[in-house]
Amino acid sequence: RFHFAPGVKVGELLLCSGQIGTGTDGRCPADPTEQFRLAFQHVQTLVEEAGGGLSDIVEMTTFHVDMGDHLGAFMKVKDEFMSEPHCAWTAIGCTELAMPGGLVEIRVQAHLG
Repeated sequence: RFHFAPGVKVGELLLCSGQIGTGTDGRCPADPTEQFRLAFQHVQTLVEEAGGGLSDIVEMTTFHVDMGDHLGAFMKVKDEFMSEPHCAWTAIGCTELAMPGGLVEIRVQAHLG
């Protein structure tokens, strides 16, 4: 309903739209850690469907509601999914996301060469 592509391939580069941690019901769970895992699972699925893996991610931008309260938990979940060599990462605090109750949105770029 927002009229956007989850991801667009340009040559060997995959540009992904932001992924929010929604469950199968389309809602954000109340538990922040669960939301963060779901968001990373959505990113992983998107990159894998394009023919890559999480190790192909070269840049990540994350948008956080209440970043000070949740950044530590987010980083623990991030480390479950992302490993060395680490991609470039920018974390941005914001007041709200497009999905009610959303605490994080993860946007990545991956090199699929």
